[in-house]
Amino acid sequence: MLLAGRDQPPSLRRPKRIALVLALVLLLPPLAAGVALRVNYAGDPAAGTQTRNRDALWLGHAWVDGRKRDADVEVLARRLRATGIRDLYVHAGPLEHDGTLPESAYPRARWLIEAVHRELPGVRVQAWLGDALASEGPHGMRLERAATRDAVVRSTRQILTAGFDGAHFDLEPLHSGDRNYLALLDDLHRVTRARGVPLSVAAHQIDPLPAANSVRGTLTGHPKWWSQAFFGQVARRVDQIAVMTYDTALPLESLFGGYVAQQTSLALEVTPESTDLLMGLPFFHEDDMSHHENAETVAAAVRGTRLGLSRTDRTRARFGVALYVDFAAREEDWTAYREGWVG
Repeated sequence: MLLAGRDQPPSLRRPKRIALVLALVLLLPPLAAGVALRVNYAGDPAAGTQTRNRDALWLGHAWVDGRKRDADVEVLARRLRATGIRDLYVHAGPLEHDGTLPESAYPRARWLIEAVHRELPGVRVQAWLGDALASEGPHGMRLERAATRDAVVRSTRQILTAGFDGAHFDLEPLHSGDRNYLALLDDLHRVTRARGVPLSVAAHQIDPLPAANSVRGTLTGHPKWWSQAFFGQVARRVDQIAVMTYDTALPLESLFGGYVAQQTSLALEVTPESTDLLMGLPFFHEDDMSHHENAETVAAAVRGTRLGLSRTDRTRARFGVALYVDFAAREEDWTAYREGWVG
C-alpha cells in the first residue's frame, strides 16, 4: 500500500505533481475558453440588430434536376415572403475535379430561375458550385493547377450564360493562406463583375485563439479555421461571404451562441463595407462529433449573431444571415429565424 501525503517518498510525489501540472495544462485552456464563450453570450442585443433584407438560403439539387415543380416554387415563395431573404444558393454542381461542369447537372435551371423571378421579384438565384479539394488527401480538385482554375472560370461563364443571377462557391477543406484560391477568386470576380452579378463564397470559421488552427492541424491533419487576416483577404475579393458557423462540436447552446457572437465580431472587423457579410444558421439536425443539434440551434445562432453585431458594427447595412439548408429544415427553425431575426 502506498503512503499518503507528505509521508510518501520524493520518488512517488514527483510523478503525481507532474501529472497534476499536465492535467492543469490540458484542462485550463478549454475551461477558460468555455467561460469566455458563456460571458460572450450574456447581455441583450441592441435595438435594430435584425434583418437588413440581405439574407440567403441554401437550396438542394432537387430544384434544378427535375424533382421540383411549379407548386413547389409557390410553397417556397409563401415561405419566403415577408422575410429578409434576398439570395437563393441553388446547388447546381458539383464541379468535376478538373473544374468542368456538365450541363446535365442542372437541366431545369432556366425553369427555376424564371419561376422564382415571377413569384419572388427581386430575389436572386445564384448557382451553388463546389467540390472536395485535394488539400488533405490524394483525391479532389487541385487548385494549384492553372488548368483547373481556368476550367472553373469557364464553368462560371457557363452557368451565368444559363441565366443564374450569380455564382456561389463552396470548396472544402480549404486551408488558411491558400494563394491559389485567392488567385481563382481574382479571376472569377473579373467574370462576375463584367456580367453585373455577385460573386459569393462560403467561408470557413475564423481562428478563435492564437495558434489554435496550427495546433489542431498538427494534431489531426485537418486545420479547421482560417486566420482573420486570410478571411479579410477573401472578403475583399468577393461581393458576398457567408460564414459556415456550425459544426463546432460545442455541447451547450450558451457556448455555441457565444462562439457565433465571437465569430461575428471577428468577421466584421475585417470584412469591407462593400462586401455582404452573412452568418450561417444551422437549419439541419444531426448528432455526431462535430454537431450537436440541441446546442447548435437557430435561436442561439441568431442571438449570437445579434450580440456580435451589437458590439462591433451595430449599424452596418451589408449584413445578414444564411440558412443551411432547405431540405433539412424544420418548422421550429423557420420560427426561430422569423421571431429572432426578421422580427
